Amino acid sequence: MDNINVQRLNKTLAYLKSKQRELKKTQTDTRSLESMIKYLKKDMLEQFKLHNYDIYIKDEISNTETFIQSVQSIIDSNSSIIENF
Repeated sequence: MDNINVQRLNKTLAYLKSKQRELKKTQTDTRSLESMIKYLKKDMLEQFKLHNYDIYIKDEISNTETFIQSVQSIIDSNSSIIENF
């Protein structure tokens, strides 16, 4: 993954984390937040082709916390590759 995509993925992940935190705080109607998070995860999978970096990530999409950890791992491993060049 090139440096620009790693940076974009990192920003998108930060946004997903903020929405997940907001979902945990909210006690009222959470359907819109849940829908946004679901859409964002699917979009991240497709846009960044995350299955090329983690073959199990599609199975983890239902659990947002696990998905976030997997994406962070992808970012970390690709950031270190870019820094070594």
